[in-house]
Amino acid sequence: MLVKLCVYLFFLFSFIGFTQEYKITGKLIDVENKPIAYANVVLLEHDTSSLIEGTTTNDFGEFEINNIKVGSYILKISFLGYVEFTNQLDISNDINLNHIILKDDLQELEGVTIFAKKPTVKRFVDRLVFNVENSTLSNNNVLDVLKQTPGVLVYNEEITIKHSTPTIYINDRKVHLSSNEVQQLLEGTSAGNIKSIEVITNPPAKYEAEGGSVLNIITSKNIVAGYNGSVFGNLKQGSEYPKYSFGTSHFFKTKKLNTYLNYSISPRKDYRQNDEFINFRDSDNVVNTSWITDYKRIRESENQNINANIDYQINSNNSLGFSTNMLVSPREGTKTGINSFSEVYNASGSLDSTFQTINRAVDETFNLAFTLDYAHKFKKEGEKLSVSIHNTFYDFSNFQDVDTDYLMADQSFIRNNRFQTFTSQEIKLYTGQADYELPINASSQFETGIKASNINSKSILNQFVFENDVKEEDAQNSDVFLYDESIYAAYLSYSKDWSKWSIKLGLRSELTDITGNSISTNTTNKNDYLKFFPSFYILKKLNEKNDVYLSYNKRIYRPRYSQLNPFKFFVSDNAYFTGDPNLKPQIDDVVTLGYTLSGTYTFEAYYRYENNPSIEILFQDNDSNILKNINTNIDRNISYGLDFMTYTQVVPRWNLYALSSLFYYENHFFALESNNVEFSTDTWSLYLQLINYFTFLKDKSFTSNVSFNYISPIFDGPREISTRYGLDINFKKTFCKNRASLSFGVSDIFNTQNFSQATKYLNQDMYLNSNLENRLITFGFNYKFGNFRLATNKKDIELDERNRLGNNAN
Repeated sequence: MLVKLCVYLFFLFSFIGFTQEYKITGKLIDVENKPIAYANVVLLEHDTSSLIEGTTTNDFGEFEINNIKVGSYILKISFLGYVEFTNQLDISNDINLNHIILKDDLQELEGVTIFAKKPTVKRFVDRLVFNVENSTLSNNNVLDVLKQTPGVLVYNEEITIKHSTPTIYINDRKVHLSSNEVQQLLEGTSAGNIKSIEVITNPPAKYEAEGGSVLNIITSKNIVAGYNGSVFGNLKQGSEYPKYSFGTSHFFKTKKLNTYLNYSISPRKDYRQNDEFINFRDSDNVVNTSWITDYKRIRESENQNINANIDYQINSNNSLGFSTNMLVSPREGTKTGINSFSEVYNASGSLDSTFQTINRAVDETFNLAFTLDYAHKFKKEGEKLSVSIHNTFYDFSNFQDVDTDYLMADQSFIRNNRFQTFTSQEIKLYTGQADYELPINASSQFETGIKASNINSKSILNQFVFENDVKEEDAQNSDVFLYDESIYAAYLSYSKDWSKWSIKLGLRSELTDITGNSISTNTTNKNDYLKFFPSFYILKKLNEKNDVYLSYNKRIYRPRYSQLNPFKFFVSDNAYFTGDPNLKPQIDDVVTLGYTLSGTYTFEAYYRYENNPSIEILFQDNDSNILKNINTNIDRNISYGLDFMTYTQVVPRWNLYALSSLFYYENHFFALESNNVEFSTDTWSLYLQLINYFTFLKDKSFTSNVSFNYISPIFDGPREISTRYGLDINFKKTFCKNRASLSFGVSDIFNTQNFSQATKYLNQDMYLNSNLENRLITFGFNYKFGNFRLATNKKDIELDERNRLGNNAN
């Protein structure tokens, strides 16, 4: 036995000796000793020049190539604007090249063909950047991309990040839309013009204190002189209806002028079916009536989007910019049809009666936003002053006709009830802001700014009833609501880097003045408050690849003007929506402790306290059998959890992004239909997101991504939402030297993203099972024309350094 063991160990050590693999490490810097991030590092076989392995430098300019066998190799390092570094290496042990200096390439970039090949996902100090440009998703719309964006959850017409609603920015400019309108805008915008999406979970003081996180959508800009454009299209086929999207983009650039125009139209038809169950209870909490409802909704829309930018370089230190975002939903193409059939059962479980409601509605939306920017660069490198003014004009109108027939159990006619509602809302928004940036030295920076905004809103509701087929105004349920809001803000921010430590401190103050006036009730509500929003971020670099950091942030969620509107908007005889002019703002405190391992694996523990959250809660009135959707403040929410994130290469041409979040969520709210008794719900939940990125073919012109999302049951106020999960797959093939591309994909392959909602506490007893068109087959195309390349006698380099060319999206 001992002899066998010795022989085994001999062969084992011999095998290890012959198969020993080594690694090459180094750090890339420029002539000023500053690290160069995202440089291309490739290792070639010496004799054949065939590619052995490749990587890119990290934020600190560091790189590492592993699993190298004994032999002779050529190491090449390249980065746009620098002279290529080449070195022959004989590998027989681990090699540390220490500092490698790249010298500036002073030749003009007359025409480098640039292929977007940088990592799809990049983790930064306060944000995660998802690079969409030229990915498999670039033929879809922006909302589809958000569904695939790491850390972002899009379900049931809601966008959330870490269980809170983010604020949407486009090129660092806030989008002043409701959550539903934001989705309409993103759904009608092609992802072909999107460069990246920034998921900012810890927004610095520069950003408004509104919202828990920030989604900043960065658009592409033309980096070459001349004209280029594209046409694109997208078809999604659901289980019931198709959805289309078509559009065109155009870029034009001269030495001083940079322009961009995008137009798209998205005709679509969406279907939703709900099974709803309600048990109405008496004063002894015994079921006396039950409703079972089959709800069907078909919505047609034809959103049109126009996005445009004009940037003019006055001189080397001054620039002027104008941008606009327009969303138009014409009345002719926007309508909704609802057909709900309800069965009413008595306490013994026998069918008592039925009623059927038909709701036909048309609406129209105009949302026109305009921004004028001015930027001045001072003589000191990095010192900058930016001034911006913005105006949004929003006009929405809706007309609905609601008809309900009531029948006995034997389907004999009892009665009919009909009403009509006309609603409109006009909003005028004006903002002005100034931001100043001052680098104190090479390792520290100071920022400050001020902002003022005013929102003026007018909402009208006119309801009409029919008595003996005669139309009469229902004055009791008609109203005009005027709302005025002014916000004045100022902020300070300071950041400093040392060899092992980094710190960023910020303080933002916002003074809010609100007046709401209900004309029909002659009621005026006023509210003003001053809030301070501190933030800080501290990072300790343990070594070259391991960091630990701590951050704190205070945020605010102000009620939307529609949530403050007190009048009742009936959608049927027994269901309405209403707001509360006395809603308080929600204040969140968030603490995060994180650790980054080997520059690749990130662990975060967080705690969030939400004070006075305002949400829409569905209550059942057991006396009148009416369903009330009420916007109200709940007492508090508490959540804490542990997150894990990584973006890593599994094997060459296969990268994986993984996110897991194990969290506890506790809700405290007041039961409005049970004498305002305080009630709480809580649960542990798990969120999991896996996204695989694949590259095929020698020229890398065929790509794919496969993603899986899972979330276990979670409470939202009193509602418990069931488990949801889904598997998506997308393919993209480019042709004609990257001028044309075709894409194909299937979302929710196994149709598992439908969910149920249960509300059961005290005298509330409701259950809803929702079925939407989640499983979609998608086809997309994109064709580029014009001058979208730079031609030179230099060879092509496979780098995406668009953001290094001084033409970043602003």
